[in-house]
Amino acid sequence: MKELPLRSLPGIPFLLAVLVVAVFAAWLFVSGTHLDPQTGTPSATRLVGGVLLGALAFLSLIGLYKVEPNQAAVLSLFGKYVGTVKDNGLRWNNPFYAKRKVSMRVRNFESGKLKVNELDGSPIEIAAVIVWQVVDASEAVYNVDDYESFVHIQTESAVRTMATSYPYDQHEDGQIALRSHAAEVSQHLKDELAERLADAGVQVLDARISHLAYAPEIAQAMLQRQQANAIIAARTRIVAGAVGMVEMALAELQKNGVVQLDEERKAQMVSNLLVVLCGERATQPIVNAGTLY
Repeated sequence: MKELPLRSLPGIPFLLAVLVVAVFAAWLFVSGTHLDPQTGTPSATRLVGGVLLGALAFLSLIGLYKVEPNQAAVLSLFGKYVGTVKDNGLRWNNPFYAKRKVSMRVRNFESGKLKVNELDGSPIEIAAVIVWQVVDASEAVYNVDDYESFVHIQTESAVRTMATSYPYDQHEDGQIALRSHAAEVSQHLKDELAERLADAGVQVLDARISHLAYAPEIAQAMLQRQQANAIIAARTRIVAGAVGMVEMALAELQKNGVVQLDEERKAQMVSNLLVVLCGERATQPIVNAGTLY
């Protein structure tokens, strides 16, 4: 099913013409009810003409319909698709055409929170905001029963499929994750929806994750895991920095000849510096003032 543009007549001039015909039909009918002076009977010709013109005017009014901006009217004749009218305002077509109006405005909705398993198998809660628009009114009407319900159901299916394709957190360099790569994930979801909704005449303008969290039953455990990963990363950086500072201190002491240290003294100094630099709390220095003997 592909959209066929259909011409329509302006409704206001046609309405005025119908009103003129209706007034003329009423005049004929009223004048026909008067008795003819010669025969003494009503004029059958005027009565029939008035009734026929009145019926024609009434039938013509059925062909009038209104099309608002960003709206389309899908017309069919006894079940056969005729065409689509997108001209705004009051329009007129064959009175026997069945008319179904479809909004082509931009719409958006937020899917419900879905519980799915991400790539690593952990249950998560996820929801998405979808911005969509009908671009082919005939496909939206005839290819699916209810295009709005179709969009909602296919969105839920696409979100589930997308969520199972990525892990929640990034475990390796270059790995795409739901939490850290919003742009890539949104593009994947948009492409997934565009493929599913193409046959319904719907275009997906944007698709983004609006809610992302671990499921309540594992949220506490995952929080501890994230905290542990953060602590390990921080400790690794602290240790790397401390080692570099110790190397720099030993190199400067040896370069300037401030003090000569043997291997045992160097090991003790390295140990003390690492304790000072890597400790979580501030160190309390102990000053050696010498011995009594």
